Amino acid sequence: MIGVIDYGTGNLASVTNALDYLEAPWRLARSSSELLASDTLVFPGVGAAGPAMARLRATGLDQGLHEFLRSGRPYLGICLGMQLLFQSSAEDDSSCLSYFPGQVGRMATSEKLPHVGWNTIDVSRSSSLLEPWNGKYFYFTHSYVVQPAEPEVICAVTDHGGAFVSAVAQEPIFGVQFHPERSGRDGLQLLARFCRLAEEKVRTLAG
Repeated sequence: MIGVIDYGTGNLASVTNALDYLEAPWRLARSSSELLASDTLVFPGVGAAGPAMARLRATGLDQGLHEFLRSGRPYLGICLGMQLLFQSSAEDDSSCLSYFPGQVGRMATSEKLPHVGWNTIDVSRSSSLLEPWNGKYFYFTHSYVVQPAEPEVICAVTDHGGAFVSAVAQEPIFGVQFHPERSGRDGLQLLARFCRLAEEKVRTLAG
């Protein structure tokens, strides 16, 4: 069962509609216990890190997330759901989940912000999730990007007046800056691949 994290905001409808289309079983995770009862997590993030972390702490979801991320179960963080995996965000000087060392900073670009629209990903490191979509277009909407302290977690970059990290992975933990649920056929296929990889991992963990 896929737990879709509901912390009171975020792009839930687009993600759950995409999972319905893929006939993937899901339920909303609104508490730490519901989160930890999930085999797999998807964190659809929209908004700023500070308010999001405040909601996670108020509901206890932050502690559940810490425990889940250490459990070896699959996780997909989308946009803000990826950024919160890092230590802090310069968007509002907020501390985050600290799963990955590194920060979130405003994009350094010669282009206008926010970066909204379709752009390609360059898969820079082999990834079981992303490799088939090297060079494909996905939908972005953001002004802040992750700045990993460990380059080996970077698995895709994108150019918008300068290169930025568009995906990270330390399998089975994945994060993408783009929105696969809003990225047409390729986005749906990427979500379907994540669901298959997650199912395989859960079976392995179950022995």
